[in-house]
Amino acid sequence: MLGKILALAVGVLFGGALVGAVVGLAIAAVAVLALAATVAARRDWVPLVYNVRSLRVRRVTTAVTVVGLALVVLVFAVVLMLAGGIRATLRSTGDPLNAKILRKGSQTEMTSGLLPDQLRLVAALPEVATGSDGQALASAEVVVLIYAHREGAADDATGGGANVTVRGLGPRGMALHPPARLDGRLFRGGTSEIVIGRELVGKFAGARLGGTMRFARRDWQVVGVMDQAGSAFDSEVWGDVDQMLDAFQRRPSFSSITIRLRDRAAIPTLQARFEGDPQLNLLEIASERRYWEAQSEQLAKFVTFLGTFVAVVFAVGAVLGAMITMYAQVSARVREIGTLRAMGFRRRAVLVSFVVESVLLGLGAGAIGLGVASFAQLARFTTTNFQTFSEITFRFVMTPEVVAATLAFAAAMGFAGGLLPAVRAARMSIPRATHGG
Repeated sequence: MLGKILALAVGVLFGGALVGAVVGLAIAAVAVLALAATVAARRDWVPLVYNVRSLRVRRVTTAVTVVGLALVVLVFAVVLMLAGGIRATLRSTGDPLNAKILRKGSQTEMTSGLLPDQLRLVAALPEVATGSDGQALASAEVVVLIYAHREGAADDATGGGANVTVRGLGPRGMALHPPARLDGRLFRGGTSEIVIGRELVGKFAGARLGGTMRFARRDWQVVGVMDQAGSAFDSEVWGDVDQMLDAFQRRPSFSSITIRLRDRAAIPTLQARFEGDPQLNLLEIASERRYWEAQSEQLAKFVTFLGTFVAVVFAVGAVLGAMITMYAQVSARVREIGTLRAMGFRRRAVLVSFVVESVLLGLGAGAIGLGVASFAQLARFTTTNFQTFSEITFRFVMTPEVVAATLAFAAAMGFAGGLLPAVRAARMSIPRATHGG
């Protein structure tokens, strides 16, 4: 319940902030376009080359302003990349033809509970694909959390451990989730052998090929390290389902059923079958990709909201800096403004010219901030997923959406910083301007 309340609060706050930002950007864009259209219609706009030359001439003030704006853009871009990385990691987990079946009302596998008879009935459904041996591709899986001690940690009081997901599955499960690469070999059924994801290697005691991890009151030998192509499975421990059920005293209940569909469009048909069968009406089905995508929603929203809030707070200072710079530009160019007005350029032309100059500053800062932020893609970030309470490792991801949002944010800062100084420049009378203010 607390998690749902937190998710709702984060969603409302972030949604409000996002709507406000979108509305603000839309109003700003419409205002600038309207002014530009008016000026263009009169054919008395100030050439863009004038603004570019002005920025080049005043290198020091331009550089200082761009650096300040770029730092804010960097924070904003990195936050969006982190949220995108969280979503990308979990969205890439699983196969498009796989489906996940949980007990109705369960948000995660760890809160679900299914029975062997339900597996038998699901496996017999015609929508479930079969393997080369003619057997249904349906896997009963048990998922639990363990507290794993970090490699070299002295004690738990100093944060010497973290929650790690352990998944028990059988041969069918391995066929449904084949690793992209496997160092070592798969675990054997009926043994205390495990395979670990590559993101766990070296982070926890015994988490290495040939090592031994201890949990559930027994030792487990690591016989393989799997690479699941950057998915959430790279942060899990896998072992034999029967051994996990016994070790964690979960019999006869397991957590979920994973199936391979003959057709990915069969999910609504299967859900309808579940609803009409008294023995299966407590089950609900979703595509495996959709299930994992849902696991990222709360964390991604929280990270995006928190990071955007921090970026907006920093942006206030950056906008004030840009505003001070543009006011200084106006004061230093009083005679230029008077000359432009005397040459026939109207007030609106001067207004648009200074706003464009400030937006160019913002876009320049946006390009620099994005360039620096792109190096974050080389790093990894480990955090706890709010919905599963397990530790997962993500990568920062630069997407076209991140680039577009970041440049829009940078342009908005430039617009906000240049609007008032531009208004002051536009309101100057010709006599006052030509006589130096």
